[in-house]
Amino acid sequence: MRSPTRGRRSRVLATAAGGLALLVLAACSGGSTAGSGNGTKSVDMAAELKKPATIEFWSWVDGIQSEVALFEKKYPNIKVKVVNAGQPAAEYPKLRTALKAGSGAPDVVQLEAHEVSSFTITKSLLDLAPYGADSVKSKFLPWAWSQVSQGSSVYAIPQDTGPMGMLYRKDIFDKYHIQVPTTWAEFATAAEKLHKADPKMYLTDMSPSNGASYTGLLWQAGSRPFKTNSATSFDVNIADAPAKKVSDYWSGLVKSGAVSTDPDFTDQWYRGLASGKYATWLTAAWGPLFLQGTAKGTSGKWRVAPLPQWSAGESASGNTGGSTSAVVKSTKYPAAAAAFAEFLNSDPASTKMLASKQSLFPATTALLNDQSFLSTSLPFFGGQKVNQVFSDISRTVSTDFTWSPVQDYVFSDFNDTVGKAITNKQDLTAALTQWQKSVTTYAKQQGFTVGGS
Repeated sequence: MRSPTRGRRSRVLATAAGGLALLVLAACSGGSTAGSGNGTKSVDMAAELKKPATIEFWSWVDGIQSEVALFEKKYPNIKVKVVNAGQPAAEYPKLRTALKAGSGAPDVVQLEAHEVSSFTITKSLLDLAPYGADSVKSKFLPWAWSQVSQGSSVYAIPQDTGPMGMLYRKDIFDKYHIQVPTTWAEFATAAEKLHKADPKMYLTDMSPSNGASYTGLLWQAGSRPFKTNSATSFDVNIADAPAKKVSDYWSGLVKSGAVSTDPDFTDQWYRGLASGKYATWLTAAWGPLFLQGTAKGTSGKWRVAPLPQWSAGESASGNTGGSTSAVVKSTKYPAAAAAFAEFLNSDPASTKMLASKQSLFPATTALLNDQSFLSTSLPFFGGQKVNQVFSDISRTVSTDFTWSPVQDYVFSDFNDTVGKAITNKQDLTAALTQWQKSVTTYAKQQGFTVGGS
């Protein structure tokens, strides 16, 4: 359940955005690719995979060579060179530079799920549909598959996911007689109660520097900030009604001081998790293992629950984090690269290794139903079967959420709009509207036609 993407805090926006503008303009006049899902004949994979090939795979996952070895054993004519190009903040600029130069790009690349659209829109990724991608579709959660597909085309294979839940300090809840909140109304009441009882403690931290986590909360509430219309057109509705509901809610808690507003993944934030300053952490399925390494002294005190709901009896969540394997369109060995991306993330032995060895939270339904995975008890969480809790949560994530083709900018601008309002204890809903306007303006500057409110 480790986050493979926590390096996003340091992502360098300028490099990514600069390359995107040129690529979008080039893509506007591009023809159909060899991987078009619009009637292109399926590739004879059995024949292609008998041919010798050496492909390069960029990944930031430590130890993934073990899974690669499984693939090479099954397909002895194909060799895979693994390159750690760094966390996303380092990898994406390198990838965009290579794409712009026309050389140096890998054959297969690890991408966060929210980045697939930005590389798809520039026609940098191979459509995997003609290479057998549909044969593995049924192995994945529908909402995870929806993040990598558009109509009949498939541009990546899901590797791991980040359904959101609530990690909470049972000892603090017991001490202050706080029931585990099942609705956001109960959560707000508990936040005010705890902070009043001990002004040095907060029910949670609302980070001003984590647009991905905030977006996950919007996702849960039913917000749908983006809709792709074509390769050069999309709608921006960041400030839709569900998003305003979320922002109004957190505005109240931030202004009252009932929740902390520390930037996350900083020394101050780490100390807060370890000291009991925060009684909950609203995070993804990779959070529990990350927490074990960050707050070792709190072992046995934590538990896991679903996110509070907007209405009693509902069951919904959002996602933050998670990654995919995509094939770069310029590859000389499309069949071999596609087969590797599909095998790595759908083969039972490989996916089990990704979950057990690298602690990535599964995207496949087989693992989410695997009793050996679900029944694992974690002493850090009082012996709770944490995988079971997040497996149940993963089935409540809706399938109709899509990302924008300028998602790097979206997250960066969150810090300057909503994030700034959080820090200054200002109106988050007004900042939400500012975020919407800023993203719309930027997208138009990059050559997109932008609709929406």
